[in-house]
Amino acid sequence: MSPEHLLGEVEDVIRTMPPVHTLHHGSSEILEWSGRASAVMNEVGIGIGTSFHQAIDGLDRPPLAAGAVRDVQRILHQARYSLRMKTLGPVNLAVGAGAVFDYFDEVRKVIETASSDLLFVDPYLDAEFVSRYLPHVKLGVPVRLLTVKGISTLMPAATLFAQQTGLQISVRSSGEMHDRFVIVDGTSGFQSGASFNHGAKKAPTTLTQITDAFAVVRQQYEDRWIAGSVHL
Repeated sequence: MSPEHLLGEVEDVIRTMPPVHTLHHGSSEILEWSGRASAVMNEVGIGIGTSFHQAIDGLDRPPLAAGAVRDVQRILHQARYSLRMKTLGPVNLAVGAGAVFDYFDEVRKVIETASSDLLFVDPYLDAEFVSRYLPHVKLGVPVRLLTVKGISTLMPAATLFAQQTGLQISVRSSGEMHDRFVIVDGTSGFQSGASFNHGAKKAPTTLTQITDAFAVVRQQYEDRWIAGSVHL
């Protein structure tokens, strides 16, 4: 199997991962997913396959289950980004003015990999953002929106979307912000050159994976989230 094909398999395993709070249930759906995931991890490498098997086994042991869930997520993302660096490299998308679908489609792919947490940081989140992106979040994945200036239009849309779909959405604001990030499962992050709801609409923009500085960026915005004003 080529690295490119294997990367596609890993990304599909992440995309189809059941909600983390159900992983220990042992239903036929979850057993089928874990069996396929284990086979894919074996193809990635013996070491990563063995670690993944151990994490899956830990899901059946209540004292270890929480740590095992984190290990499952970490190993899947480790495999994904290891293969990305061997094939595509880190995500680094540059789109011209008007290429709104290209921008949207890359952000959608990022969103669909989330299995336990999705944090958006953007001063201009609004109702359009909700309808454009949140339908692509897997049910059971909590969404956190850290924003500043679009609260009045964001709140009605986020509240009604959560009411209709059952998606858990939290909204907070935190002083002045200028950057735009999406942080997935606390393990990977991407910086957008434009607000998510207006990406490439009127000007060229980029979507760049954060690598060396990721831990610092994540902690900075986790701290701002904790200290932010709660709206939802």
